[in-house]
Amino acid sequence: IKKKIIREIICKENIRLDGRSLDDIRNISSKVDCLPGVHGSAIFSRGETQALSTVTLGSSLDVNKIDNVIIQDKQKFYLHYNFPPFSTGEIKLLKGVSRREIGHGNLAQRALKNIIPFDNPYTIRVVSDVLESNGSSSMATVCASTLALMDAGIPIKRPVSGISMGLIFNKFTGEALILSDILGDEDNIGDMDFKITGTKYGMTACQMDIKIYGISYDILLKTILKAKKGIIFIINNMLTTLNSPRISLKPTAPKIYTFNIPKTFIGAVIGPGGKIIQEIQYSTETNLKIEEKENLGKIEILGKNF
Repeated sequence: IKKKIIREIICKENIRLDGRSLDDIRNISSKVDCLPGVHGSAIFSRGETQALSTVTLGSSLDVNKIDNVIIQDKQKFYLHYNFPPFSTGEIKLLKGVSRREIGHGNLAQRALKNIIPFDNPYTIRVVSDVLESNGSSSMATVCASTLALMDAGIPIKRPVSGISMGLIFNKFTGEALILSDILGDEDNIGDMDFKITGTKYGMTACQMDIKIYGISYDILLKTILKAKKGIIFIINNMLTTLNSPRISLKPTAPKIYTFNIPKTFIGAVIGPGGKIIQEIQYSTETNLKIEEKENLGKIEILGKNF
């Protein structure tokens, strides 16, 4: 009965549960550099949904190693999404990573991975903790993580934001109402949850959950065009907090220097039993990694000061 009443009100009056019109986006606020000890941090709030993202920079030794039946890979950029029970007012045991956390984390990672510069020397780990949730928590993660990367001094190509689009479809009249920035209850009573992330110039990731048989191309196109307006509006709002990536890294962030040597010199740098490289690391308080690539030895030095 509740679902039927809410859908009828939205269809007849074009007024949503919180009084917004179909295209309105909830109030947005954001803050960067909110945690002093990390390499980058940001809080992004949209209505009753809030996400805290932190960035940790590491060397190539910190890559996320994937070794499964399908793929073997090393990820220099990866994102972890945490959705604790208190974010929705629940009390329950934490029993490891849930299917939701894996799925939303993968979506946010796909949304952001292509804005990381190709020549970035760092391994980047982003952790997003949802502090409060009433719909679109994964999209809040994308926005908070973008700001955190900028706060960390990563020269991202373009800022990314995300929005969840909903649909109320009347199968008797054929009328379709598209909702921007849906609430948790609107996701529950609606017919679609279409998460879209992107920059001002295009889409970076999307995920659609649908409860009806399908939607027409016309509805899909209208949804994407509405989402584009919302994405640009959110990005402009985010840029009022931090309008570009920081020029320098935080004092707590590690510094990386890389250079190449001839392949024949690799043994001389390592020394017998690793003696030489260990002495260098001890005396300079750095970490060295040597990797053979073609006819060269790539040396990576990781330390606090040079």
